[in-house]
Amino acid sequence: MSETDTPMIEVKNLVKAFGSKYALRGVSLRVMPGESLVIFGPNGAGKTTLVRILSSLSRPSNGTVRIGGLDLLKHADGIRRYLGVVSHAPLLYDSLTAEENLRFFAGLYGMDKPDERIKAMLQRVGLWGRRGDLVRTFSRGMVQRMAIARALLHDPEVLLLDEPDTGLDPQAAEMLHGLLSELSRRPGAVASGSAAGIERPRTIVTVTHSIERGLAIADKVVILANGRVAFESPVDGMTAAEFRPIYDEKCSPSAPPTTAGVNGGGR
Repeated sequence: MSETDTPMIEVKNLVKAFGSKYALRGVSLRVMPGESLVIFGPNGAGKTTLVRILSSLSRPSNGTVRIGGLDLLKHADGIRRYLGVVSHAPLLYDSLTAEENLRFFAGLYGMDKPDERIKAMLQRVGLWGRRGDLVRTFSRGMVQRMAIARALLHDPEVLLLDEPDTGLDPQAAEMLHGLLSELSRRPGAVASGSAAGIERPRTIVTVTHSIERGLAIADKVVILANGRVAFESPVDGMTAAEFRPIYDEKCSPSAPPTTAGVNGGGR
């Protein structure tokens, strides 16, 4: 979709207003192909709004977004096939079974002979045994697992994950963390084989409240506060103990509206 020296995701001066209230106030970001960006921030910082704009579910009030070198507003339909999205809405059909849901989305993406891929995804999220059950009979955690399988089904180049571990029990959350480690090719990740479609690192943007889990899968971290980039830095071995004071400072109600990062690296 893009050359390796072109950012996979490029956001410039992004603004989103809801009437007189601003959710985003001039956010700028660059995510390179294969890079894993993790976004932290308090409630109301604009994280979900940013993911909704990146996934073309919401339009910005101002600014530009380019994915794979293409303007998102001009080429939204073409770009969507390269995106896998897990958000607060599972985007599943309650009246269909798990397998029927994935077969429906395989058709939307024009996948040829998707049976093997559907099986691999349901096995990967631990739902192959429930493939014939209606989604409306699933627990909240199982629905979230299905949403993850749906997002990965068409082997997207870009994953946009807004608190993907919401509703997952500890075992399922560990499964998700392992999968994200594989997808981002983190050191020590145990690959589950090509059937699960993990042949190359994906470009991943993850919103999470878990500092420990976020740092474990991140190449770069961003803190959003009051709709602005308050901090941006490569991880480079940064520990949770080192990051937490930075987070607390940048998210403090008295913190100035800065976009400074480490060694001037922020925008």
